[in-house]
Amino acid sequence: MIIDPNQLKKLIVDSGLVVGTEIDELEQKSIKENKPLGEFLVNSGKISADDYRRMQSYILGIPFIDISSQKLEFEVLSLIPEPIARKHNIIAFRKREDSLEVAMLDTADLSAINFIQKKTGLKILPRLTTTESMKSALIQYQKSLKADFGDIIQQEVSTLKGLSGKINGMGAGRGAGLGGVNSDDSTGGRVDDTSGDDLRKLAEDLPVVRIIDTLLKHAILQGASDIHIEQMENEVVIRYRIDGMLHDAMVLPKNIGPSITARIKVLSNLKLDEKRLPQDGRFKIESNGENVSFRVSVLPTYYGEKTVMRLLRENMTGFTLEHLGFHGKGLELIHQATGYSEGLILTTGPTGSGKTTTLYTLLDILNQPDVNISTVEDPVEYQMNRVNQTQVKSDIGLTFASGLRSLLRQDPDIIMVGEIRDNETASLAINASLTGHLVLSTLHTNSAAGAVPRLIDMKCEPFLLVSTIRIIIAQRLVRELSSSKERYILTKEQLESLKKYTDLDMVLKSLKEEHVVADDADWSNIYFYKPVPDKESEDGYKSRVGIHEVLKVSATIKEMIMKGSSSDQIQDQARKEGMLTMFEDGIFKAVQGHTSIEEILRVASSE
Repeated sequence: MIIDPNQLKKLIVDSGLVVGTEIDELEQKSIKENKPLGEFLVNSGKISADDYRRMQSYILGIPFIDISSQKLEFEVLSLIPEPIARKHNIIAFRKREDSLEVAMLDTADLSAINFIQKKTGLKILPRLTTTESMKSALIQYQKSLKADFGDIIQQEVSTLKGLSGKINGMGAGRGAGLGGVNSDDSTGGRVDDTSGDDLRKLAEDLPVVRIIDTLLKHAILQGASDIHIEQMENEVVIRYRIDGMLHDAMVLPKNIGPSITARIKVLSNLKLDEKRLPQDGRFKIESNGENVSFRVSVLPTYYGEKTVMRLLRENMTGFTLEHLGFHGKGLELIHQATGYSEGLILTTGPTGSGKTTTLYTLLDILNQPDVNISTVEDPVEYQMNRVNQTQVKSDIGLTFASGLRSLLRQDPDIIMVGEIRDNETASLAINASLTGHLVLSTLHTNSAAGAVPRLIDMKCEPFLLVSTIRIIIAQRLVRELSSSKERYILTKEQLESLKKYTDLDMVLKSLKEEHVVADDADWSNIYFYKPVPDKESEDGYKSRVGIHEVLKVSATIKEMIMKGSSSDQIQDQARKEGMLTMFEDGIFKAVQGHTSIEEILRVASSE
C-alpha cells in the first residue's frame, strides 16, 4: 500500500505538525537519503510514529483504533500466538463469524496477515493503532495468565511436600546435640540448623526455582513495588505492596519457608548459613524486555527469616514532571530552578513518597551532552545513560559525605546526593552549590517548610541556606482512580467539613487559573469522584500519582530564615505567595478526577 507523497505533504502541513516553508526542504533531504518522506520525518523527530500512522489511516482509509483501555477476551487474543504478536506487533481484538479484526503498527506486513489468515481460516481486517495500545495489549497475554499462577505454585508446592521431611530431617540430625531443630538464640528467636550445603541443594530443586520465578513474574505483572515473604507459626504468608497498600497474595505451607528463603539468598549472593543477623543483597531479572532489579532484605524473626524485596524498574526514561503530577505555578518554579547553573534543589517526604523518582525525572531533563552529571546514591535505583552513578558502601568507608567529597574532584556540573543524612553531607552539599554546581538531594521532613529547620538542626548556617536553596518540593503518593469512577457533588455539610483541612478559595482560584473549571464555577457545581470496583481493580484504584507543594525561597522567606522563623511561619508566607499545600494540591487533583477526597484524607490530612 503506497502513500502518495503529495497527499502526505498536504496532510502534514494542514495538521500543523510541520510548517509549509519547511516541508519542501525536508522532502529534498528524504530524496537525497533515498527514504520515504513519512519514514524520514519520523526518524528525524519532526513527527511522531503515532501521528504518521494516523495520517496513513486517513489516506489509506484504514480505521485507526485505540485498544489501550480495552480488556481483551483471552480466547480472541490467543488466536495469534504470543511470539508472533510480539515479533510483528499484531493483536487480535475482535472476532466475528467469518472475520477477525487485528490491530497493527504496520499494515504493510503482509506475511503476518497471511500467516494469521491461514491459521484461523478467517478474513483478516487490519486496523492501525498506537505504540502505547500495542504495549498494553501485549501485556494482556501475561495478565491473562495471572489466574494460572496460583495453580502452578500449588503444583510445585505439592512436589515440595515430599521434601519437607528431608528439610526437617537435616535440621534434626544436626540439631540433636544442640537441643533440636529450633534452638533459641540470645534474642529468643528460633534458628533452623540446616547447613549451608543442604540449603543450597534445596534452593536448586526445580520446584523451588519455579515457585520463586512465578512469584517474581506475578509481582511484576501486578505492578507491585515490594514483595513480603513472612514466616509465621503455621504458614508462610506472601504479600505484595501495590499502589502503596499491602495485599495478601498467597499462603504456603510452613515447611517450604526455609527453601524459599534459601533460593532468594542464592540469587542475591547472601550467606546461606547466616540466620541470626540481617542481610542485604540484590539481583536482577528480565521480564517482557524490561530489566527489573530486586533489592533484598532478610531479617531474623521469631519463627524464621522474613524476606522483603523491593522491585526497581531499571533504565527509567519517559517520565515527565507533568506525568508525576506537577502543574501550574509549581511546575513553572521547578523549570526555573533547573535553569540555574548552581544552587540546591531539595525534595522531602517519608520513605516511599516518590522523592527519588522526582529527582531522576529532573536529572533526565538536565541530562544534556554539554553537562557532566554525577550522583552518589544508596542504593542506585535506576540506571541512566551518560550519568556517573556511585553506590554508597558504608562498610568500606564510602559514605554520602566521602562520595560527595570525591565527586567534587570529578569536574561535575550537576550533582545528585541520594539523601542528606548528617551534618557533614549537608555542609558539603551546600558548599558544592556555592561553588558553581547545581545540587539535587532529598530530606526526610513532613513539609517543604520543615526542610529549613531540619538543615539548621544539622548545623547549617542560615545565611548559607538563603544563598543556596532554590526550591523545596514536598510530596506524597496517592492512589489514582480507575476508569470506572463515579462523579458526585459535595453537600454543604461535606464542604464545611473539608474547610477544616484546607483553604477551598485558594484551590478554586488555582482551578480557574489552569482552566480546569469554568471561570464562573463554584463548589456547588464542581464534580468530585469516588472509586468503583471493576475487573481491573478490586477497590477502584489503579496506579498512583503525586501530590506536591513547591516552596520557592523568595526574598521575604530569606529574611524569615535569617530571623529564625518557624516552619509554620515560613509555610504561611509561602501560601500567601501562592503555594498550594499538599492537601490543597490533592483537592485540585480530586476535581480533575485523578483521585478521591477519601484518599487525600488518608494520605495527607495529618500533615
